[in-house]
Amino acid sequence: MTTSSHRSDPSDVAQIIARHSRSFALASRLLPAGTRRAAVVLYAWCRRCDDAIDLVAPSAQGAALSRLEAELDQVYAGTPLSDPVLGAFAAVVRDFAIPRQYPSELLRGMGMDAEGVRYDTLDDLLLYCYRVAGIVGVMMCHVTGLRHAAALRNAAHLGIAMQLTNICRDVREDEGLGRVYLPRDVLADGDRVGAVRRLLGEAERYYASADAGLFALPWRSALAVRAARFIYAAIGHKLARRRREMLEGRVVTSTLHKLGLVGWAVVLGALEIPRRLGSPFRPAALSSTVRFPRDVLPV
Repeated sequence: MTTSSHRSDPSDVAQIIARHSRSFALASRLLPAGTRRAAVVLYAWCRRCDDAIDLVAPSAQGAALSRLEAELDQVYAGTPLSDPVLGAFAAVVRDFAIPRQYPSELLRGMGMDAEGVRYDTLDDLLLYCYRVAGIVGVMMCHVTGLRHAAALRNAAHLGIAMQLTNICRDVREDEGLGRVYLPRDVLADGDRVGAVRRLLGEAERYYASADAGLFALPWRSALAVRAARFIYAAIGHKLARRRREMLEGRVVTSTLHKLGLVGWAVVLGALEIPRRLGSPFRPAALSSTVRFPRDVLPV
């Protein structure tokens, strides 16, 4: 596998994760250097897509989505690209054999935002979460390496859990953008606090499923993913403790708290070492793909 093409990431690509997500930036430091470089590029491309939709007027979002789709065509066609994020992403796609289906699915999720989709059922919302976040977890499996292809499902579940946490944290902020993610069947009586509690409970189910797939990752990658999982889940836990005030202001976790969660991830990773020594790591062939809802709804 050739990785040289994304080793010298431009500084503006490498800094995107630090600027937009301190939690992911902290967890990514636990990854092996080569894996971290590719993960940062993947994050930068996803962020680029998100900003292309969110930072323009609603009337311009359809055109922005069309541009993203055209760019993705160029990425998979091997067209020379001058944009540093697109160029680095094209190298990661090539080096790690990321199927076109995955980034295309993410753009479908962006399209749901551009179209102002309103969610009738929890399953409708889960489809959105799968597209904009679960599929990112699946792409990360290609970047980090994997022992068992079946763990792609667990990776999708981690992304879904994190997106549900985001939705619960940002209810007021999203409403200001004209977006309502709380499903009608969960919000049947108009109780937004109760709906948020329900979604936080769903997130916990998906986090639990994600935990079951961590052993399928190389040890260092599992350590980083576990740390990110703990940090994100902590947002939901803090939100739940607010009780009736959970919609008042955005929840954040302190740097000290995050470092403590990273430490706990290290402890659990150390306890896992004997089991790993008895089970040599052999990466799986990732020719199989996940699909919604068969591989996404929790068992």
